[in-house]
Amino acid sequence: MSERDLARPFPVPDAPVRLEPWLASVGTVFAEIRGHDSGCTSYGVQVDGVRWFVKAAYGADRAQLAGARRVHAVLSHPAVVPLVAAFALADEGHAVVHPWVDGEILNDPFAPGALPHAAPSSALNRFRALPLAQVLAAYDVVLDAHLAVREAGLVAVDFYDGCLIHDFDTGTTRLVDLDLYAPPYVLDVDRQFGSSRFMAPEEWRRGADVDARTTVFTLGRTGFQLLCGPGGDEATFRGDDRRRHVLERATAHDPAERFADVDDLVAAWRG
Repeated sequence: MSERDLARPFPVPDAPVRLEPWLASVGTVFAEIRGHDSGCTSYGVQVDGVRWFVKAAYGADRAQLAGARRVHAVLSHPAVVPLVAAFALADEGHAVVHPWVDGEILNDPFAPGALPHAAPSSALNRFRALPLAQVLAAYDVVLDAHLAVREAGLVAVDFYDGCLIHDFDTGTTRLVDLDLYAPPYVLDVDRQFGSSRFMAPEEWRRGADVDARTTVFTLGRTGFQLLCGPGGDEATFRGDDRRRHVLERATAHDPAERFADVDDLVAAWRG
């Protein structure tokens, strides 16, 4: 989305509305994403030639959208798709609005036309098959964005390949759905919400510290997931031995054996 498009703001309603009829009255809904266990429903809507992404939740599920507002109030990075508006809905609902981003979510089986991440032709496996330099560039974007996360005083929560949108035409990678990011905290449930492929061991234990070393683990798992060949088998890791050793330290079972923070991980990765 260009600066010219952002100059035409999303038409936020003055009072709570029933979302789907209201969206149809102000624009054209061209995409719907339903079925996520978060309880959120998302829409692509075009208003006066500008495309937007609208996410809605109701009842207890709307708390995560309040979290999204808190995250975007302190986090800014060119690769992180910004939050541009929020408004109340009827029936105890809430909605947030982001610019629509071209590309494909690397892992979202509920997105229109998407395939499960394990399918040979899924967005994730087509990404893994890209030239190594392009994959490394995308991972650098993820690392840079999480340097900004650290500067904002936040840690990663529920980050996985479904938070990445890659435009295969332009080679651009963007980060979305960082709604649950938060300052470091003590886990008060038996299992963190998120993908087991990216979660640190402590995220499976009530009373554990979720902190910078937890984020380091998640970023290390991200590196392995992106840099493995199609199928995600670590035996097909495409990086050199030095990079493998960096990711192995980042994903050590004991947090004390990992890099202390994202800065240290990035410094080691970039050699």
